[in-house]
Formats: sequence, C-alpha cells, structure tokens
Amino acid sequence: MAETLLHPGPRYEALLQLLRTSEALWNGSRVFFAKWDLSSSQFNVLNVLRDALEGLTQIELSRLLIMHRSNITGLVDRLEKRGLLKRNENPDDRRVYRVVLTPKGKKLVGQILPDYYRTAEQIWGKVPAKRANELAKELAILNDNILGVTGAL
Repeated sequence: MAETLLHPGPRYEALLQLLRTSEALWNGSRVFFAKWDLSSSQFNVLNVLRDALEGLTQIELSRLLIMHRSNITGLVDRLEKRGLLKRNENPDDRRVYRVVLTPKGKKLVGQILPDYYRTAEQIWGKVPAKRANELAKELAILNDNILGVTGAL
C-alpha cells in the first residue's frame, strides 16, 4: 500500500517554484512575441520550419512541437493567412502537404531571433552556463518522472 503523506515532501517547494517559473515564462513570451503579433506557439512553428528546407508535414510539426495535430492545423492556417508560410503539395502523396516558410516568414524569423536569443540570455542573468546545463539535465529527469507518474494514474 502506498504511503500517505500528510505534509509536503522536501522537494514540494521546488515543484511550486518550477510551476511559478513556467507561468512567468509563458506570460513573458506572450508579451515578447506581441510586438510581432505572434503567439509563442506560432513562433515555434516558424522557428522549427526555419531549419527544414524541404518543409515538414503537419504530423511532423505536431511531433516536434509536442502538440496535437488539430492545434497545428489552426496555427498553420493562421500563419498561412498572414503569408508567413505555405503548404506545398507532396508529389508522392497528394493527401499530404509540406509546410514551408515563405520569404516573408524567413525575414520575420530573422528579425525575431537576435532579440529572442538576447532575451533568453538575460533571463538566465548571472546563472553560469554550466549550472544551466545541469538544470536542463535535471529537468529532463523530472519530465521523465512526470510521464511515468501520469502514465501510472
């Protein structure tokens, strides 16, 4: 039988701080990307496509961005309407489109990235790069643990 805890464990405060930090990052990203009239999810689509010269299918985008395909469809629709990306027909399978950046989309990502990278460094402040890398590894372990616990529920 599982142990019943009546009080938080020794790492509970760290979990709360992680949730606060996640919320702050989410809210900060909304403010950051507003100057380009983008959501952080829209930027993520554009940024992933930046390195995909042949484009990606919407299924590939959903896997890379860990999003449901229906959410990707809406994001692609809105970005395509703005002329930032386009769907190209796949000659091997007419049911599947490859999503690619347009020149306008490439230009916009190129304008955003310098500020994006600079802001990311400012967020870390005086935290040494070595410590940030250690934290990234610890967060990956935490992520795996979350998947294990939620899969068991």
